[in-house]
Amino acid sequence: MLHADIISRYRAFLLDVDGVLIRGAAPLPGTADALATLRARGSTLLLTNNSSRTRAQSAERLRGFGFQVESDDVMTTSRIAALYLREECQRVRFWPLGEEGLIAELEAEGHLRVAAPEEADWVVAGIDRQLSYDRLAEALVALRAGAKLLATNTDPTFPVPGGVLPGAGAIVGALQGMGFPVDVNVGKPSAYAYRIALNQLGSCTQDVLMIGDRLETDIDGGRQAGLDTALVLTGVTDRKVARASGIRPTWVAESLPALVAGDVEPG
Repeated sequence: MLHADIISRYRAFLLDVDGVLIRGAAPLPGTADALATLRARGSTLLLTNNSSRTRAQSAERLRGFGFQVESDDVMTTSRIAALYLREECQRVRFWPLGEEGLIAELEAEGHLRVAAPEEADWVVAGIDRQLSYDRLAEALVALRAGAKLLATNTDPTFPVPGGVLPGAGAIVGALQGMGFPVDVNVGKPSAYAYRIALNQLGSCTQDVLMIGDRLETDIDGGRQAGLDTALVLTGVTDRKVARASGIRPTWVAESLPALVAGDVEPG
């Protein structure tokens, strides 16, 4: 284990949320102060694969946990999905398999939620904690009628106290199991997610550190975007998994506070 002022090497920071700042419905110890330290050192943006909330809802929830953030400090995959569809298709008719935050961000960009699934151009799928057989059947109608499938992310799980719960990947997987591959995944590790985030930060890649808890999304996506990366072990990846993986972060730390304090080891 090293003790070095890692943070001073960077001018901007991308951070995952679940497993880095919070776990389930509680903040991880010391993370509010650690985030405040990063904000004092440079630009920060929270880049989360969670599509259940709007940016404003996500910021409000985090403020309730003691994090001093506003809507512009958060980039969700609900927002990224809305931007992708606007950029690629202008305005689309969509059928959601997701929660109200996803629908709100899509509608805010001018996309139209259709009344019947067979009218949809796209099925937009994210975490959906009210998922039912009937909702899957409706999405199947849309896909069989020719709708394309956009995944906000394909994370299989997300961390909560005591373990993990099914993530958006479980919902997307159900659609794939019916014979419909994903046409586009806009969440991490996609290049599109990192492009949107880096544009908002306005920083050069060599100045940005990506901090996350999941190797195949936060770390691999950050590496592909040309960023240094830091893995924290407070989420879905433990030290044994990290050592066995071929995905190597720049740094490994026990937690975000440990990373900010310089208690790290090379990846």
